[in-house]
Amino acid sequence: QVRLVESGGGSVQAGGALRLSCAAGEFTYMAWFRQAPGKEREGVAGIDNAAGRTYYADSVKGRFTISQANAKNTLYLQMNSLKPEDTSIYYCAAATWLYGGNWARADLYTYWGQGTQVTVSS
Repeated sequence: QVRLVESGGGSVQAGGALRLSCAAGEFTYMAWFRQAPGKEREGVAGIDNAAGRTYYADSVKGRFTISQANAKNTLYLQMNSLKPEDTSIYYCAAATWLYGGNWARADLYTYWGQGTQVTVSS
């Protein structure tokens, strides 16, 4: 049974940094999503191991970096210059195929972690 386990969430002041980790194993497509209360789950950053490409939501470009360990068994999200609007529950997700869909579509991912809370205070 595939199990994704996130860690690294916490509370930080605006301008601070956090790094999230996801113990996942190797998948072709992996991504970080976030969901704030009352809002839809949104794609934050994704990685396509087949194409060797990474993707970012406009709201986090230049501040967040998605990466994997050399063995590709751990997914990371380095979050710098955090803002209060980044406050959310963050989830890692994985899929073997996205059926040609956009990396930020949550419904295309098969496997999900339990989520980790990130809180940014002003």
